[in-house]
Amino acid sequence: MKDLVTIYSNGSQECDRVIALVESMGKTYQVYRLNSHFTQRSFEQEFGERAEYPQIAIGYRHVGSLKETLQHLQAGGELVSHDTKQLAK
Repeated sequence: MKDLVTIYSNGSQECDRVIALVESMGKTYQVYRLNSHFTQRSFEQEFGERAEYPQIAIGYRHVGSLKETLQHLQAGGELVSHDTKQLAK
């Protein structure tokens, strides 16, 4: 699916925030959870040792962390700037 949002989550507050955002936007999404679907080691091998949770892909494109995803959505006109500042806190 071109617009499927894939979220790699460790259950943190940031992961919950991106899930809530994606739901509020009406997007189709899939969540992969640490220790259920992947290990910390495989996460680091895929995204790098310094990668933060969550890691998000939209379609076939890896976007990055919550902050990078918010910037991507804002640049694409899907968010307005005050929403980005509020969600990034």
